[in-house]
Amino acid sequence: MFGLLSLAAIPAALYSTRLKNVDLPQAVGGEAVAGTLLGLIAVLLARGARFKVERTLSRAGESTARLGKWLGLLGLCLGLTAALSLAFFGLLLWSE
Repeated sequence: MFGLLSLAAIPAALYSTRLKNVDLPQAVGGEAVAGTLLGLIAVLLARGARFKVERTLSRAGESTARLGKWLGLLGLCLGLTAALSLAFFGLLLWSE
């Protein structure tokens, strides 16, 4: 769930730019924070779920934990990429 939320932060940030008081750098900053934190939470929760699955005999939920881990990693990478792009944008504005 947190992995999907971390991926949903990108469209939410793009939609928030349609508001009157939010510009693109603010939206990207919000997405960077939300995407990174939610992705990190998803990876940590998936790690705990896989640990619990390893302790059971039926291995029920192993594929769900794996999917949660990959969605969390994708959201984490996209959040960090947004933070990096915002840092380069700030560097470009600073160097003017």
